[in-house]
Amino acid sequence: MSHPSAGPAVPRLLGPAEVRLLAAELDLRPTKQRGQNFVIDANTVRRIVRAAEVTAADTVLEVGPGLGSLTLALLETAGRVVAVEVDPLLAGRLPATIEEFAPGRADRFEVVLADAMRVAEIPGPPPTALVANLPYNVSVPVLLHLLGLLPSLERGLVMVQAEVADRLAAEPGSKVYGVPSVKAAWYADVRRAGSVGRNVFWPAPNVDSGLVAWTRREPPATTATRAEVFAVVDAAFAQRRKALRGVLRGLAGSAEAATAALEAAGVDPMARGESLRVTDFVRIAEALGAVAGPGPDGSVGSSPGEAPA
Repeated sequence: MSHPSAGPAVPRLLGPAEVRLLAAELDLRPTKQRGQNFVIDANTVRRIVRAAEVTAADTVLEVGPGLGSLTLALLETAGRVVAVEVDPLLAGRLPATIEEFAPGRADRFEVVLADAMRVAEIPGPPPTALVANLPYNVSVPVLLHLLGLLPSLERGLVMVQAEVADRLAAEPGSKVYGVPSVKAAWYADVRRAGSVGRNVFWPAPNVDSGLVAWTRREPPATTATRAEVFAVVDAAFAQRRKALRGVLRGLAGSAEAATAALEAAGVDPMARGESLRVTDFVRIAEALGAVAGPGPDGSVGSSPGEAPA
């Protein structure tokens, strides 16, 4: 018999039967366009929450909660969970699922009907952790958008496609090191945190999944803007087999100006982007600003935009 001060009952988690019942009730057919693969294994969601080191002090942001498998596991330990869901059908059902499976914890939960790629604010206390099974087709842009939008996020753990996990956590010199690796490193220290088998999902995806953990740190100190640094990153990997001298010509105005900027930044003009750390790209952006001077809008070079990752 539970003691009155024991707090709300521990949530029940969703298994294969519960997930299929909920899907049938909603007449839900998971779509590839939205990357919908629902976790049906309670051990997996508990493992994710444990690896994310969620505590009662955390306000957790979840993206793409789907039917609520991970949400319920988060509510076992988190002080508050805010879930961003783009599908009106799923967002509408989620509060009732929380009431049914986690009675007494519904006041710790809020669902936001929105596209995580375009969300501009999160209601309530600033979230401290991001824990999510990210939709695989938009996982990198969603992660980078939220890292930029919410400086309160101290750490996170996300499940993504295995090869995307490898890219996000890659070090310079790796074959898979690229734009996602560098941009994620602007915000945080990123590491692989395990793998997830296909059989824990319904429907089973045709790709393997990986866990990526990250811990926030201050962006590099720089006189360049983030957009200017990211423009250099985008240019460096647009033709990743080419030397920086050539691929940065457009930003610098000429190959000669690109060479001068690279030399000023202490980077070999014949190096390739895959050999550089985020701090190297910062120095290049600063040097390009000195060589090219600000453009009419105050930005460096000819294409300062922050291209999608």
